[in-house]
Amino acid sequence: MPDLTGKRVLVTGGNQGIGRAICQHFARAGARVAVNYLDRPELAESLLDELGRENAVAIQADVRDEAAVERMVAQAVEAFGGLDVLVNNAGCESTYALLDLPVEEWDRVLNTNLRGAFMCARAVGRVMVEQGTGGVIVNISSMHEEVPRLGLTHYCVSKAGLAMLTKGLALEWAEYGIRVVSVAPGAIETDMNRKEIAAFGRHRFEEWIPAGRLGTVDDIAPAVVFLASDDAAYVSGSTLRIDGAYLLNHTRYDPRKAAH
Repeated sequence: MPDLTGKRVLVTGGNQGIGRAICQHFARAGARVAVNYLDRPELAESLLDELGRENAVAIQADVRDEAAVERMVAQAVEAFGGLDVLVNNAGCESTYALLDLPVEEWDRVLNTNLRGAFMCARAVGRVMVEQGTGGVIVNISSMHEEVPRLGLTHYCVSKAGLAMLTKGLALEWAEYGIRVVSVAPGAIETDMNRKEIAAFGRHRFEEWIPAGRLGTVDDIAPAVVFLASDDAAYVSGSTLRIDGAYLLNHTRYDPRKAAH
């Protein structure tokens, strides 16, 4: 594991799922971690107990709210004296056929996954530019930035936009020594989606994914830490897909079908 001792990291959506694992792995690498969360504060508090409250803080904020994002970044800077790494992990999804998709749900998903990531990157980018020491932004995307899925077009659009945001930020901010990269998970099992996996049939995913299994949060988090480290100093503007080769064998996943 790379040594990130002294690095100051902000992880959005860090209290559960992939975000929680990312926070844990950064802490193990020696970084100080600001854990952003929207709800379920008890999960953020238990994570602080695990990481050590001398090296971690929890900050509630809705990344869809510009003022809340600015306050969140200011709180993280106040706690740590600056920021070196941002992980844009906060995200949401839902399943709708396009003919039935409410505009309000389109807005919720796009505002969280894309607009929120932009506002967080902009706020932290300004801090990094002022510090004058560079920095790293890691956007947590999805294999669906490249391939659509039935019932999930709005989510796929948000992740495709995030992929282009990664490229644009990397291009514009290279002169400041800021690297921007994306990590695109495939089918990753978390506490939040276990019921969906069971309902659709775990065996189906195990057959579809060439690696023969669903991914875990611990397949994702170490890669994020690596990309944020000096070991990846020449990596910027690109996406690292972590999917067990699932995209190469992507099957027509239809959430309307029940498991058999």
